[in-house]
Amino acid sequence: MSIPDSVLAAIIAGTATLSASFVQLRSALMREAAAGRSSSASRRRNRLQLIILLVVVGASGVCGFALSQWLTSGERAAQAVMQRELQARVAEITHTASQLELTRGSERADIENGVLRRIGNEGIVVMATVPTCRAGSSPGTTAGAATGSATVPASEAAAAPAHACAESEASPVMLCATIPGGASVTEVALFSRAADSDTPWSSSRYLPGQEYAEARFAGTYSESTPEGGVRQVCQAFANWSTAHARTVRMVVRYSLPS
Repeated sequence: MSIPDSVLAAIIAGTATLSASFVQLRSALMREAAAGRSSSASRRRNRLQLIILLVVVGASGVCGFALSQWLTSGERAAQAVMQRELQARVAEITHTASQLELTRGSERADIENGVLRRIGNEGIVVMATVPTCRAGSSPGTTAGAATGSATVPASEAAAAPAHACAESEASPVMLCATIPGGASVTEVALFSRAADSDTPWSSSRYLPGQEYAEARFAGTYSESTPEGGVRQVCQAFANWSTAHARTVRMVVRYSLPS
């Protein structure tokens, strides 16, 4: 750590003063030793000079210390002011950084909520293609089966129509859309058309539970328990047609609390 110029000057001045005082003290001691056998008046005078010299040396030391303290007091005060200003600046920067982080977090949350609200207004779209129903063949149409004493030719059995499916034989397909856990479902729009059809979706909308072309959506949708901040809205669809596969579409719209 470097010594300030003012302190260095005070140290030099004090050292010079003390050096001069010690030189004078040595000279006085030498004179007193030389005049050891002098008269008593001369000895008293030398002792008085020695006492005065010691007082001067002590006063020089005290004055040098006081001078150094006076010279460095201004610098200490300036350093204290600078330290307080630096601490205030650091506290201000820390506060500003905290406010900025809070602002960014609030803005991020607002942006995310805005995106989720827009998605909720537009709706989450889920699509699937459901294949035709495949049921077991009827015993009366099995190739090679006997009727009385006559045997049905295999070619005629192959040309016989396939056994139609019942609704209970169709395997339901679940269409599920993921929405925020705190959202409220406002609409579940259901659409269905033949897989090879180009019919507009707007003309292919059906109500829950409505049967059309051997296919049906479930009467109600289901909602899962919120987990991880989201939950699922699911709708079942069954296709028991043996002639046509179907493409189904579900649009889930929701709203978020203010």
